[in-house]
Amino acid sequence: MAKKNDKSDANTVRVTNRKARRDYHILETFEAGIELKGTEVKSLRDGKGNMNDSFATVEQGEVWLHNFHISTYEQGNRFNHEPIRDRRLLLHKVEIIKLRSKLNEKGFTLVPLQLYFNKRGLAKVELGVGKGKLLYDKREDIKKRTEERELSREFRNKGLQRFM
Repeated sequence: MAKKNDKSDANTVRVTNRKARRDYHILETFEAGIELKGTEVKSLRDGKGNMNDSFATVEQGEVWLHNFHISTYEQGNRFNHEPIRDRRLLLHKVEIIKLRSKLNEKGFTLVPLQLYFNKRGLAKVELGVGKGKLLYDKREDIKKRTEERELSREFRNKGLQRFM
């Protein structure tokens, strides 16, 4: 009997959109499958993708991912894919209707947050419904992060002095 293949890359994030959480207040998240070609999957397993400046739209009852760059696969020769193309996202019809109603409200947008492979080895995209942050919101977030960092640094230093 053959051994069961252990998926070492299960639920490991391959590509993240670091700008998304900085530029948007994420209100709700969805998990969607993504329609990929063979060389795209191999390239993503190597971690060669870029989600910066990518976004998703709902068009004619389907969800599409735009500006998602997946580098060409080195061993792919003539069967390689185009690095930037529109890719269809796979969601249930109820979820698509819910997304469309959210996006019809003013100021909301659909932003991909990360791409990962699940336990079954399927590529999944985490989408977030977000509202754009203003400049002062970004400044407040930076201020909170620096305060937390300084506070943790103080606690760490005080804890070390006690034991010396």
